[in-house]
Amino acid sequence: MGMKDILSFIKVEHTLFSLPFVFIGYVLAHNQFMHELSSQKFGIDILWILIAAVGARGLAMTLNRIIDRDIDAANPRTENRHLVSGAMSMNTAWTLSAIFLGMLLFGAWQLNEVALMMAWLPVLVFVIYPYTKRYTWLCHFWLGLCLALGPAGAWFAVTADVHGWGAITDFYWFPEVFFISLGVTLWIAAFDINYARMDVESDRESGIHSFPSRFSEAATTRTSVQLTLLWFACFAISNPMDEIWFLAAAGLMSALNIAVIIAREKLADFQTTLFRVSMLTGWVLLVAIMMIEPSSDGLFD
Repeated sequence: MGMKDILSFIKVEHTLFSLPFVFIGYVLAHNQFMHELSSQKFGIDILWILIAAVGARGLAMTLNRIIDRDIDAANPRTENRHLVSGAMSMNTAWTLSAIFLGMLLFGAWQLNEVALMMAWLPVLVFVIYPYTKRYTWLCHFWLGLCLALGPAGAWFAVTADVHGWGAITDFYWFPEVFFISLGVTLWIAAFDINYARMDVESDRESGIHSFPSRFSEAATTRTSVQLTLLWFACFAISNPMDEIWFLAAAGLMSALNIAVIIAREKLADFQTTLFRVSMLTGWVLLVAIMMIEPSSDGLFD
């Protein structure tokens, strides 16, 4: 199996959802503690954070594919996925899981003791997620939690270099990191609720719990818009630099997301448009944060 097949298996393009918020968590920690750590330490931290983040993302998707292979087999849209079609063996999938777990643990180990000792948390969250859809439509919010660990994890990884376990216990993360992470949870939930529209009939036949399969089309649209307004409110409350640029960026992207959701019936390819707009959201917010904070110059040097 080649690299192209592996990248397809883990849907590498979905990494574009999580990476900007990983960087945002890093930027927030940098701005808060830039005078307490050397620039060299911050520079190497982003490398290990990236390795851990890529490992976590790959592990989450691989576990999801393994645990959901029976669900994928029953869904016409996913019946050709690697494990279902036989293009990839279970042994290969488990090997990939071990490699991605190794990347997560290695990156966390290189960061600090706190990061390594807390690495169990994302693994547990990733393992639980595929089972939530078997029991509750709240699975969309659990998926949001999976991605919300990105900015929180990056922030804690850097902050623990300064404060050790106090990074968790002393509430340095409130309100900025808390509301950023909550916003990510709601943002992904809104996206995933709409993504699940593709599988309504299959989900109902297979007993899979998703919001669209449980509620009406109108309720799905209404809830998506409400969640979008809520994630905008979270980003606005967090407003880490208290600058208009960040608020404007969040407002612009929430408006675009709402426009796409409301215009769903008029779009030739709603899912592709929603994916692109949702993916762009994090990157726009990242650019806004880096533009409005002078001390962020050279963050990635």
